[in-house]
Amino acid sequence: MSELVLTELWRYPVKSMRGSRHSTMQVTPRGFQRDRHWMLVDPEGRFLTQRQLPRMALINADLKNGELSLSLDSGESLRVVAGAMDETLTVTVWGERCQAQALNPEVDRWLSDFLDTSCRLVAFPAEQVRAVDPGYAQPQDQVGFADGFPFLLISQGSLDGLNARLDAPLPMLRFRPNLVVAGCEPHAEDSWKRIRIGDIGFRVVKPCSRCPIPTIDPRTAQRGAEPLRTLRTYRYRDNRIWFGQNLLHDTLGELREGMPVEVLE
Repeated sequence: MSELVLTELWRYPVKSMRGSRHSTMQVTPRGFQRDRHWMLVDPEGRFLTQRQLPRMALINADLKNGELSLSLDSGESLRVVAGAMDETLTVTVWGERCQAQALNPEVDRWLSDFLDTSCRLVAFPAEQVRAVDPGYAQPQDQVGFADGFPFLLISQGSLDGLNARLDAPLPMLRFRPNLVVAGCEPHAEDSWKRIRIGDIGFRVVKPCSRCPIPTIDPRTAQRGAEPLRTLRTYRYRDNRIWFGQNLLHDTLGELREGMPVEVLE
């Protein structure tokens, strides 16, 4: 194996909206600072993603001066001020109930109009602890509004192996990773159990089963057959398609693009 390098860091402030790449990121107890800190819910408090609303892929979500900024490629934008409402909601993520903070009704109207459905933007309360599935985690492990784990890692080799099978190559962002690692063979990450990046240790705890979101073009919000059609031919087992690995972290600190990655086990 050649030297492994951390080549990309990605954060997605709002679950299922566009994320942004960063040269450095702070690792907090829930993962990257404010990663999946916000989420859309329907009137019953159920989480919403591109699975139901593909146009979520067209909304840029980023942090500017500590505040959430939502924008469209057309230039239309909206600044979200945290704590604009003193209202706590009970919401569900994959059937798991947790608390969320309601935000500004103006934001909800903007999103509801663009997505053509009634929805609310909610934030993850600072004092809340959402535990990771104990079947994979230790008692101290926690996560924000991500599906189940604070980090998703995909190797560049895995994407290259997929793209070699496709008529038109796809970008890594189709798979929405947090960490991209270069310098290994396709799907080498499947065999890793523990890695270290800088001073931060990670446990590689569960392969990622892929939903239809990677079939949505983030530029147009249109669905297609790829890449799941091709992945099914060589990454399908137990009635699921697998691509990437979910990680849990042991310590806090800072990650930087270009850091060496060490496989410990």
